[in-house]
Amino acid sequence: MTEIVDRDTPAQPGVGPVAYRVLMVAPTSFFADYGCHVRILEEARILNKLGHHVTVATYHNGDPVAGLDIRRTLPIPWRRDYEVGSSRHKVVFDALLLAKTAALLARGRYDVIHAHLHEGALLGIMLGRLTRKPVVFDFQGSLTGEMLDHHFLTPNSRAYRPLLRLEGWLDRHAPAVLTSSTHAQQLLIERFGCHPDRVVSLPDCVNAEVFKPAAEFAPGVLAALRESLGIAADRKVIVYLGLLAEYQGISLLLEAMAQVARTRPDAHLLLMGFPNVSDYQRRAADLGLTGFITFTGKVPYEQAPAYVALGDVAVAPKLSLTEGSGKILNYMAAGIPTVAFDTPVAREYLAADGVYARLGDADHLAQQLLACLSDDPQTRAYYREIGWRLRQRTLQRFGWEGAGQVIVDVYGRLLGESVMQASQHRPAVTPVGREQM
Repeated sequence: MTEIVDRDTPAQPGVGPVAYRVLMVAPTSFFADYGCHVRILEEARILNKLGHHVTVATYHNGDPVAGLDIRRTLPIPWRRDYEVGSSRHKVVFDALLLAKTAALLARGRYDVIHAHLHEGALLGIMLGRLTRKPVVFDFQGSLTGEMLDHHFLTPNSRAYRPLLRLEGWLDRHAPAVLTSSTHAQQLLIERFGCHPDRVVSLPDCVNAEVFKPAAEFAPGVLAALRESLGIAADRKVIVYLGLLAEYQGISLLLEAMAQVARTRPDAHLLLMGFPNVSDYQRRAADLGLTGFITFTGKVPYEQAPAYVALGDVAVAPKLSLTEGSGKILNYMAAGIPTVAFDTPVAREYLAADGVYARLGDADHLAQQLLACLSDDPQTRAYYREIGWRLRQRTLQRFGWEGAGQVIVDVYGRLLGESVMQASQHRPAVTPVGREQM
């Protein structure tokens, strides 16, 4: 095991092996089986695998993760249920997270604060200045953009412009920013005035040994799963994995599926995710989709690869222009042709092998899904080839090992800058054991 180093000042990058102590600030109910949580989880895992030590400070709720050091806030008695997205209760959650993070910094010798989302960046920048710790802001989408997507704000809301100014201030004052797409990197530089040298594109990645094509699963595994879901063997399966929300395009997907079902009565939508399941079930019934759709609810992350591998085609109808879309990488790793609304993030992942529908157009989405389900032998061979190329793209460009090294390099640069600013006459580094938890 790489030795953890206790130091009064950060070690100089490149001077012997260095294992960083990282305090991740996750202002969410970590872990849950969706988007930003997967990024937090996989970043923490790869950093631990590379020999560093990650502690995750997060809200009171959330699932445990084996092998990961998670520190939780105190609960609030009037809101014990799980939170997704924007909520007025998050003000209290974040105040508790501020107290928890400050206590961890006071007790432990951390080298860097790795703050997720804008709430985490606010806490990280405040505490980083107090403790003289460098801060890395993991940007996964616009704060105000997400609030608009969730209908928590409108552009005419009194709070919109102050929050937009706060967002810009946080973006510009984080010592380093990791973005989940190059589109987000350009947004920060061009719209929010961030210095290009401080913004590093770190696209979402995927473990392609876990998310894999159907042919690589043990015999009978997928057939048994399909049977347990009540999906007949002769059905053509369209898979969706993610949150069930309007900004994810779920209503548009259901409208498109109604059209697909009229043309292809053997088509079946496997809709995996939460929340709002009952609302969308009612919407599906109103569209006549009973028998053409299976709602799974929450699918545990470790089981998701098998569920995704059931698909003949995957769909990513997300409408947000600022957030990442990591689910696309899961589809790509499984070697499945993927239909997505035409957004910069979708094109960054899928490139020339994406099957794109006009943004917000349910009719065009249905047309593209039907094309992927064609029975024409040449057309089927074409889409199989697309699926193969998508998997190769994940293997070449979207592995977590490379992403982990990018993160470590950013840490090293920041800590190197801290060393240059600190006294050159501090005591030498002394190796010690792991912090007692």
